[in-house]
Amino acid sequence: MIAIVDYGAGNLRSVYRAFRNLGREAVLTGQPGDIMGASGVVLPGVGAFGRALERLREIGMDEALRRCALEGRPLLGICLGMQLFFESSEERFAPAGPFPAGLGLFPGRVRRFPVGMKVPQIGWNQVNPVPGARLFHGVPPGEHMYFVHSYYVQPDDASLVTAWSEYGMGFASAVGRGPIQGVQFHPEKSGGAGLRVLDNFAAMCEGA
Repeated sequence: MIAIVDYGAGNLRSVYRAFRNLGREAVLTGQPGDIMGASGVVLPGVGAFGRALERLREIGMDEALRRCALEGRPLLGICLGMQLFFESSEERFAPAGPFPAGLGLFPGRVRRFPVGMKVPQIGWNQVNPVPGARLFHGVPPGEHMYFVHSYYVQPDDASLVTAWSEYGMGFASAVGRGPIQGVQFHPEKSGGAGLRVLDNFAAMCEGA
């Protein structure tokens, strides 16, 4: 069973329906105990970085996600969910406030697209996986996925990047190491190619 973390960040049911359409067992849950018993965990997200972390802490999900990572349980972050895997973000609560801290599963930070670029990026954009990226098995280079974001991840370790995209500049549109994977785009809104990404993650959860 794949547990989809419900912390009020939106877009949950479309992710749930995508897995169900693939014939994969999935459940929406805001209970930390539920994700500890799942074969894999999905952290979706739409909204602000700091507020999302606050909500995860309120329900005890931040520590549960860290435990899942330490135990080697497959994790998939989608959009904001992927950004939350990193150490910090430039998306402050206030202009002069501190950088909010993330879950710290990956080294690096979340950056805002440079001044002068139109943000958010909304719509279809090409994704170019690195060779051998497990999450993109069967997804050809240049496939279009659906994006909605104003921030992008900047890993400290370039080997974490599993796919690149261009939006006025090159940016990491997917990251991963072992069972922890993340995508900046919305696979649940990206047609057949996006469903293939979700199915590849489900296969990882089954140990395939």
